[in-house]
Amino acid sequence: MSSDSRPSDDRVQLVLELGLRLRERILPELGRTAGRVHAGDAAGGDITFAVDAIAEDTLVEFLAQRAPRTAFYSEDRGLVADPEATEVLVVDPIDGTRPALAGLESACVAVALAPLGDGKPTMADVHAASVVEIKSGDWFSAVRGEGVRSSRGVALSANTDPRRMFWGYGFRGRPARATVEVLAELIDGSSVGGGTFELGSQAFAMTRIVTGQLDAVIEVGSRLIDEVPGMRAEFERIGDGQVLNNSPYDLAAPWLCLRESGGVVTDGWGEPLDGHRLLGAGHEFQMSSVSAANPELHQQLVRAIDAGLERLLKLRG
Repeated sequence: MSSDSRPSDDRVQLVLELGLRLRERILPELGRTAGRVHAGDAAGGDITFAVDAIAEDTLVEFLAQRAPRTAFYSEDRGLVADPEATEVLVVDPIDGTRPALAGLESACVAVALAPLGDGKPTMADVHAASVVEIKSGDWFSAVRGEGVRSSRGVALSANTDPRRMFWGYGFRGRPARATVEVLAELIDGSSVGGGTFELGSQAFAMTRIVTGQLDAVIEVGSRLIDEVPGMRAEFERIGDGQVLNNSPYDLAAPWLCLRESGGVVTDGWGEPLDGHRLLGAGHEFQMSSVSAANPELHQQLVRAIDAGLERLLKLRG
């Protein structure tokens, strides 16, 4: 499959069906304390909880029945590929494991499809994607160049004022003091006229822009490591030796859904994510991201992040 081709209808349906099947299996586990048992360490570096193991087993069973020669890359198992595989599914079976363990709604299944090619596809190769909300069952399905469908509808915000924006950011595995310093002016500026949210799932947060519930989502972890001396050691201290920023399996599906809805998604510097490698974990594969409902708001957010990084660097001498 070339980067300019379109997936067949049955492959698009496969992406959504996989998301729905995983949601069906995980739903009874929401909020169960037994799911909090640590079952090991994921290939991506995070803890594998018992509920993650259930989801991963369901992924393997589904693909063995429906698409046995399709490769997959998941958070816990990394790349699993049949020698004859020509396509790869990039799957986060539970994006928002901690909200799922708490029984909250901000947990999703995220699935993206791309040609496997030489084994080094990029974000630009993603052809189809789905995000399925585990608690509600609502879903988003996107095909590159063909828009996004959603059980919730699409309603991007027209707000361009950061002081009035409703937006999300993440703290899991990130040094809180440094993260807040970079985002401080945005947090303070919108705390009364808008609203700030830490939702625990990148896929859930980014698809809130598609629905119009949020105006923006910002995640600056990878940029912090790249620009601030000594910051990687702080991430590794918090992450028990691992860097736990967003990997491609976190971003690929909501990235395509938001782009196809008309929203704007870039890295933390305001550059496209297209060239980033799709299969892998660890800092060299991870991505910061700035997502917004419209270009004007997005530009203001990137400028605010630039200023926040300058403040942080000055404070650290």
